[in-house]
Amino acid sequence: MLIFWDQRMVFLATPKTGSTAVEMALESLASASLQRPAALKHTDIGSYRRYLGPWLQAQTGSPFTTVALMREPVDWLRSWYRFKLRDDHDDPVHPMEGIGFADFSAEYAHPDGPDRLGIGSQSGFLTDGPDRVDRIFRYDRIEAFVDFLEGRLDCAIELPRINVPPSVDVNLPPDAETALRRAMAGDLAIYDQL
Repeated sequence: MLIFWDQRMVFLATPKTGSTAVEMALESLASASLQRPAALKHTDIGSYRRYLGPWLQAQTGSPFTTVALMREPVDWLRSWYRFKLRDDHDDPVHPMEGIGFADFSAEYAHPDGPDRLGIGSQSGFLTDGPDRVDRIFRYDRIEAFVDFLEGRLDCAIELPRINVPPSVDVNLPPDAETALRRAMAGDLAIYDQL
């Protein structure tokens, strides 16, 4: 999470949407950068509105605009899968060993799958009941996000390409993708409105 005090803006770091690159590019411009632990870095809109937002408003007398990125939901899950495969090499138990993307997506599609996998959902991050992040930008149109930031921060911004997961087979049979999209209906509804 990045806080821009003078601009009254907060960047909420949606997991698996290039947030590390955004933070690397903008950290020196931010008034505060919360990158560790992951619970602070990836503060969702509900936690922000309950805890940090009221404090910031009390200190400044005005609300802060929240901004975040959202990735196409199936592509977002593909990114999580690749990340967990890479991260698995540091785990002696290797929980991802032998698990293909079709199995991973089927696990995610179970009602408690997002919680069991420990990755939640983008809709759970970006919304809290009827409340949602003020400005949500599509990851596949990141240039619109960069244009917005350049206007708000009054400087040119170049995002580095970092934290790129390995290339692996992340194709799904049509019936598996249909089931996954049904399970991700909340995320898809938000994404389709952006």
